[in-house]
Amino acid sequence: MTTSLTLGITGMTCTSCSSRVERKLNKLDNVEATVNFATESASVSYDPATTTPADLIDVVEGAGYGAFAVSDEGEASASTADTAREGEASDILQRTLVSAALSLPVMLLSMVPALQFQNWQWACLVLTTLVYVIGGAPFHRATWANLKHGAATMDTLITLGTTAAFGWSLYALFFGNAGMPGMTMHMTLRSNDAQMDHIYLESVGMVITFLLLGRWFELKAKGRSSEALTTLLTMGAKEATVLRGDTETRIPIGDLHEGDIFVVRPGEKIATDGVVLNGHSAVDESLLTGESLPVEVSPGSTVTGATINASGRLEVRATRVGSDTVLAQMGALVTAAQTSKAPVQRLADRIAAVFVPIVIGIAILALLAHLWVGGVAPAFVAAVSVLIIACPCAMGLATPTAILVGTGRGAELGILIKGPEILESTRQIDTIVLDKTGTITEGQMSVAAVQATAGHSEQEVLRLAAAAEQGSEHPIARAIRAAYDGETPTAEDFHELAGQGIEATVEGTRVRVGRPPAGYDGTGTQVGVYVADDVVGTIELQDRVKESAAAAISALQDLGLTPHLLTGDNTGAAHAVARAVGIDEANVTAGVMPSDKVEAIAQLQQQGKTVAMVGDGVNDAAALAQADLGIAMGAGADVAIEASDITVMNNDLRSVADAVRLARATLRIIKGNLFWAFAYNIILLPVAAFGLLNPLFAGIAMALSSVFVVSNSLRLKSFHSAEYA
Repeated sequence: MTTSLTLGITGMTCTSCSSRVERKLNKLDNVEATVNFATESASVSYDPATTTPADLIDVVEGAGYGAFAVSDEGEASASTADTAREGEASDILQRTLVSAALSLPVMLLSMVPALQFQNWQWACLVLTTLVYVIGGAPFHRATWANLKHGAATMDTLITLGTTAAFGWSLYALFFGNAGMPGMTMHMTLRSNDAQMDHIYLESVGMVITFLLLGRWFELKAKGRSSEALTTLLTMGAKEATVLRGDTETRIPIGDLHEGDIFVVRPGEKIATDGVVLNGHSAVDESLLTGESLPVEVSPGSTVTGATINASGRLEVRATRVGSDTVLAQMGALVTAAQTSKAPVQRLADRIAAVFVPIVIGIAILALLAHLWVGGVAPAFVAAVSVLIIACPCAMGLATPTAILVGTGRGAELGILIKGPEILESTRQIDTIVLDKTGTITEGQMSVAAVQATAGHSEQEVLRLAAAAEQGSEHPIARAIRAAYDGETPTAEDFHELAGQGIEATVEGTRVRVGRPPAGYDGTGTQVGVYVADDVVGTIELQDRVKESAAAAISALQDLGLTPHLLTGDNTGAAHAVARAVGIDEANVTAGVMPSDKVEAIAQLQQQGKTVAMVGDGVNDAAALAQADLGIAMGAGADVAIEASDITVMNNDLRSVADAVRLARATLRIIKGNLFWAFAYNIILLPVAAFGLLNPLFAGIAMALSSVFVVSNSLRLKSFHSAEYA
């Protein structure tokens, strides 16, 4: 028996840190952990019989990092993580400003000989020492903590590089000629141009400054990229007004229980998921679905917690509270997606885990090679440049930052992507199978046509049918009653006829509404109306096609997907819907049972198709699970949503196309990030090793690479729904 826990982790500075924490956690018996550097969290599955949350926290702290259990209360956990991140960002910003103020004069004096006054180098030493101690403290502390555990991370490279440059400068000043009064120095781009008396105090100061600035940008970007999830987790109501008899009592949301009746006034958030008992109103669901148009609700309507009551007073019975609500489940889905890893990220993690030792080896080889062919100063500077240029921040941020921003933006639009592996699936699919009822159509029957036999009128047929159907809550019965706008006669002695319809006495005559006469082959569902077993007419009903369906099908085709229609309805109705929305009638399968839907998906897969399935009902759950990519419409059954990979909360088929577009856009960003992260190291490592790069410019390039990756990922925040014709 295993349980799951999310840990917030503080103090991680690169993916080497997250990899080490992950390895430490996974060494525990019956523990499976995934640590995500971008979200600063660990998703842990463990056996409570052998491991406790305190044990997990002890392991993380033993590795040199801070940890706290993320509670089920989204607001509390989001607040804790945000507070920790803001505190760290504030500290880094202060160190950055101090370091910049001290390093700028050092750089100017080192670069411009005309500014180099008598003994200027000793003034630079004082300023740089302050930068090395104050600005470099976060890197040095992390390096020491890692060394105590026998590990090397990005901070190790930074500390080694800056300490080596600082140590060389001290040697040149105290034991070489660099400390002589009147010494002048020229800035060089290439390390091979270095001389024995060259000092690198400006490199120490500016490298630390740029790395601090890059880390500050990184922390702020993490905060921005997780804004959507934080907003989602904290958008719920804080209090509820419950009815205790005739008295209204204000209570904290945590004290609200299933079955309680609570009041929602105009402008208030609905406290939790429930069913309207009294009142009529329009509810703004845009916070959850991304759909701006308010939804009309009345007694019997279901409402969702965190949505806003726009007009009338409502009395609602709570049906779900706490972690069972739609809002909590959305938060759990997005959190799970952001804390897990895409397959491509696992490759980057494996590379990052061995990257630091390899870089240290390259730096040693560069040092020895330059000592052999050149001199001490060029050899030393080449080794320092290698250490500084190689920090693998960009590589580690490439995938998780894009996933963080992409899934967060999806949540804002009412699109929930369950996990990063889904991104690969959206790229590969070439066929999309759609259920009809509730997906392409409204899922609500309406009367399309009435035909009367000789001697009877269409209005009379509809009047008799509406009277007989008063005793039924079947969708067909509701549609017939809604279609008749006259006064319905009284009916008595109702009888449900299994598989045949309903029978009742209307104005002293037995009236039956049920199966149509033989030979019907229409485009909808037809029922026959009989008086004393004689047919008096037929009523044809159709499930109205959603206004957005045709545009959605066109958008899916533009994405390279071939749409198929799969339905349990009759052939005529299925083909009519296919024609209305632009699906090739050769790709229509009608009259299928739920098990047949699974078989239909499997047959397409056997033909070499990679299949996505869109559905909303209980009968779609098995097919959604069978498909390579399952997409559930959010207004559908819970079991369908559970079986799917992507959930579209606003029930608009056009959002299915948006979901595919967003997933593919996120995958493109990830691949672009990884390309530039790897290319940056592949290109600049040899440049530095051959002595062609000054440590100062190496530090600038390293910081900019991380900023580029994070900024590129943040482009996903501007993703929006397409404009559909």
